Amino acid sequence: MTPTHTLAAPRVAATLSRMFERAEQDETTAARVGAELPGGFAPMTPQEHADAAADIYMPISAAGGELLYNLVRAVRPATIVEFGMSYGISTLYLAAAARDNGAGRVVTTELSKDKIAAARRTFSEAGLDDLITVLEGDARETFHNLDVPADFVLLDGWKDLCLPVLRLLEPRLQPGTLVIADDTNLSSLQPYLDYVRNPENGYQSVNFPVEDGMEISCRL
Repeated sequence: MTPTHTLAAPRVAATLSRMFERAEQDETTAARVGAELPGGFAPMTPQEHADAAADIYMPISAAGGELLYNLVRAVRPATIVEFGMSYGISTLYLAAAARDNGAGRVVTTELSKDKIAAARRTFSEAGLDDLITVLEGDARETFHNLDVPADFVLLDGWKDLCLPVLRLLEPRLQPGTLVIADDTNLSSLQPYLDYVRNPENGYQSVNFPVEDGMEISCRL
């Protein structure tokens, strides 16, 4: 039977299944490298965080990924911007939606060289690499080079950096742009939540109860 959408394509479904299976070892891996999940690292620079978490998937949930897929299908953004690729699970959902829309691309960013190398292999295996551009480095620097509007934004990197990254991207946000932040249960995301939930900052925001919570904010 021909798959009805890209997420159901055998190579994509098998890739996601394999990655989620490996991600189930995150707590064991975090204990081995001396980190707690989520958000339990000692004070470090973003690069030190990335290096310490190089073996940890920290994935979006399957339900969260499906929500992202549906939102991208509905909005049909030309450029999807992701902060915090990790091993690329969420990136696959975003790219699958772009593929099924027949237009659009994903621009994502990651600090860990190991994760970038692994993710690029994964994107190729899934047949979605032609839709994904990976920016290597600190998003607060790499996004300065973004030369197009950010039509859909996923913020799933270090939670204390979500607000600075959003502020950086704001000049590239058109009215109606959706901005999604994952893991709203984490206290380190609270400054971001306070910001997007304040109408004076130009957003209409709602919390969506999927797994650890997603904040869906519309730029007004």
